[in-house]
Amino acid sequence: MPKPESFQDQGSEAPISDAITAPGPASGGPLRSPAFRWFFIGRSISMAGSLMSPVALAFGVLEITDSAAWLSAVTATAMLAMAATMLLGGGIADRYRRDAVLSLTSLGAGLTQAGVAVLLLTHQHPVLLLPLAASNGVLQGLTIPALRGIVSNLVAGRGLQRASSLLASARNTNRIIGPATAGLLTASIGGGWAIAADAASFLLAGACFARISLPERRPRAKDSPTMLADMMEGWRYFKSQQWIWSVTVAFAIFNATNRGAWQILGPVIANDTIGAAGWGLVLSAQGVGALLASVVLMKMTLMRRPMTPALCSMALAVLPLVLLGAGANTFWLAGAALLTGMSVEFFTVVWETVNYTHIPERLLSRVGAHDEFWGTLSFPLGQMSAPLLAAAFGTAAVAVTGGAVAAAVMLLASLVPSLRRIEINHDDA
Repeated sequence: MPKPESFQDQGSEAPISDAITAPGPASGGPLRSPAFRWFFIGRSISMAGSLMSPVALAFGVLEITDSAAWLSAVTATAMLAMAATMLLGGGIADRYRRDAVLSLTSLGAGLTQAGVAVLLLTHQHPVLLLPLAASNGVLQGLTIPALRGIVSNLVAGRGLQRASSLLASARNTNRIIGPATAGLLTASIGGGWAIAADAASFLLAGACFARISLPERRPRAKDSPTMLADMMEGWRYFKSQQWIWSVTVAFAIFNATNRGAWQILGPVIANDTIGAAGWGLVLSAQGVGALLASVVLMKMTLMRRPMTPALCSMALAVLPLVLLGAGANTFWLAGAALLTGMSVEFFTVVWETVNYTHIPERLLSRVGAHDEFWGTLSFPLGQMSAPLLAAAFGTAAVAVTGGAVAAAVMLLASLVPSLRRIEINHDDA
């Protein structure tokens, strides 16, 4: 079935000769393609380390500072740097080979994380973490848009949903193992060693990405648009598509009121209650839920109009924050995290599949960069304001109010007409 009229590409499709496709089998499961296999292996390795990093960094900073303010400063610095370079990353990823971008940024991230590990292991002053956090944020800002676009270079048609689900399964398996491992390592020998493992994972992933070998893009003509013009084209497409920017706005509010508070208040409260190991188990429970959902999604076909149920499911993702504020124990937090993992994973696979289906390949990274940029720009605000609001109004009030606002905005987004109408074409080859 063709796209609904409101989702047509408005003349912005690239000529067929401009499309980038990886060498390998065009049919069958995504893993039959050598290029996708190398990407899958590299991405799985890097996620294994990255999902240990938040627990290790949080408790590592608290170990040397015992300060929520320092933890907030380090995490917000990385997030601001990531946001500052996200749009540039979109322009780069749509202009150059995405596999080369991923290989280089992975190498850089491995080096910066190695520096963080050294500082934590030697108990240096946390101010030294800030430039490394900023560098890592810049590299993440360049990486995320390339990740948003490269899957469409490696698989097509019905393989897109399965590829997204395969990657989600790997990510969620690591969500189970990574945080719990990081919690145990942090509690026993210190968070610096988990960060060191993250550094090694980036270096190995970079080597895998170098094996993808996408075809070179066609040489650009002398009168071709500049990088700035390319970035502006991405912005024009983004703002013209209500179905994209309405979800972005919803997540901007969600990230400020829910994720930012959870990331800062969670480790601080856990440090005085359930400890690093308990906190790691709660995060791993979310991974279990997400893994269950991704396995099911590999086997099932998404409903033709999936965005309304996907956004409604995100309203359930606020439960862990609300229970955290209510003083729930590890058991209840883990149960809520399990449900959250299932809800978030369902939305993620739906959103990725819809993006790959309805956004032109040559614009995927630029449009994805705007989605990520505007959606996460509020994240540092939530991170920095959480300890201040908790001190002024109490943890319970901040958690419950933040969760309620985040749930409400997802339910409101599900009512946007263009989102309710958007369809996935299951007849594609």
